[in-house]
Amino acid sequence: MRALVGICLLAAGALVPGEAVAQDTEALRKELEQMRRQFETMKDGYEKAINQLSDRLKTLESRPPAPAVAPAAAAPGTAVPAVASRDQMLSQAQPGITINPTELARPREPFSLYERRGAGQLLFDMGVTGDFIANITQRNVDKANAGTFSGRENRFFPREIEISLFGQIDPYARAEVRFEAGEEDAGEIAVHLAEANLTLMTLPFNTQLKMGQLRNRFGLLNPIHEHDRPFIDQPNVLTRFLGDEGLVERGAELTWVAPLPFFLEALVGVFNGDNETAFGYGKLTQPLVTGRLRTFFELGDSSAIQLGASVANGDTPERHRNTLLGFDAKYKYKPEGWQHPLLTLLGEMIYQNRRINVLGEDTDGDGVPDTPNEKRTRNRWGWYLGGEVQPVRTGSWSRWAAGFRYDWTEFPIQRGHEWAAGPYLTFMPSEFLRFRLGYKHTERDKRDGFTDNESSARKVDEILFQATFILGAHPAHPF
Repeated sequence: MRALVGICLLAAGALVPGEAVAQDTEALRKELEQMRRQFETMKDGYEKAINQLSDRLKTLESRPPAPAVAPAAAAPGTAVPAVASRDQMLSQAQPGITINPTELARPREPFSLYERRGAGQLLFDMGVTGDFIANITQRNVDKANAGTFSGRENRFFPREIEISLFGQIDPYARAEVRFEAGEEDAGEIAVHLAEANLTLMTLPFNTQLKMGQLRNRFGLLNPIHEHDRPFIDQPNVLTRFLGDEGLVERGAELTWVAPLPFFLEALVGVFNGDNETAFGYGKLTQPLVTGRLRTFFELGDSSAIQLGASVANGDTPERHRNTLLGFDAKYKYKPEGWQHPLLTLLGEMIYQNRRINVLGEDTDGDGVPDTPNEKRTRNRWGWYLGGEVQPVRTGSWSRWAAGFRYDWTEFPIQRGHEWAAGPYLTFMPSEFLRFRLGYKHTERDKRDGFTDNESSARKVDEILFQATFILGAHPAHPF
């Protein structure tokens, strides 16, 4: 009996491990099958996501590229590339691509800085710019108020203290508001609204619309604020034909980039015509109409040239037509590895065709005009040519640059002309601080118009000094 019980126990012990092994094998098989199903599900999901991304990529590639965008912000003296990239300058159409009018008319989404803003950040940028001027000249020039800065001769004064607010409104529009303060007459500081405008960036047919109060894009230097210009003072031709403040108007400009294998930008603007020096009628019933063509060519890897032509046509307060034609060019040479351009050359010419009223002249001194009043046409022109050299690539001397400008211009209404020449030296301790020291000699062929306070100034010699600083953000001008 004991033998039989022992045999049964041995048989049970042998069967239990076998059943356990069978159960473990089945469990592993089920787990493996489950993992295989999960892997297949993940594989299907990845393939679906990849296919969706591929479809989106094909859709984006079939759309025209977004319009060219101006370079990012930089301070005065900041190294703006001498040669803008072709992606920045070329239009959306490329050679060999068939242009579909329906696609051209469809608004497009450009890049969006707005989407990159984080929590706690402002939705716009702010900047403050200070531009101070000092000049020393002769006593008779001071008395006649006939210097470069009329009414501020032999003074140190703030020419332009600017507060700027600018940025993206949304992916389709941006805006800028600028307030300026400066000394307009000896001891008097004036604060005014310099610019306030809105730009719609993604209109049909690759166009952009800028509206509000703005510096008109007439010519090369007029759109640029004085503290950003390459010279201490404004060229004489701009002062004589456009006034001390330049052409700043209220209205709108429409810009179009042509679908060509090279960069060509066309612009047309409609404005009130408030500029008192050149126009002054100030009504949209007889508006100031402006236009501009601008192109850009790369001359190898280290140099480029920009060419432009402008027109402005409007009425004077006497309802006489005034037409200005402008032509400009700018060249930069910036070798590889240089922080600033080695050589910059620029020039601009303005031609005027203007009708004016001429009063009769009293030839015998009896107080009665002996010749009748009449209307005459004044065809006048003027130009300037300037250049700057920064011959040192690195080291402390790379912060220095030297320049020169020559001006020649006729007076828009009165008889005569003037010429001026002057060198200047620039020192930039940093990208946000700049100092300039210059000399300017001016000669006029007549004293007419420069005879305030029973004094006159036919020849003018001036020493000019400029100090400019930047706090915060500051946008750069292209090229």
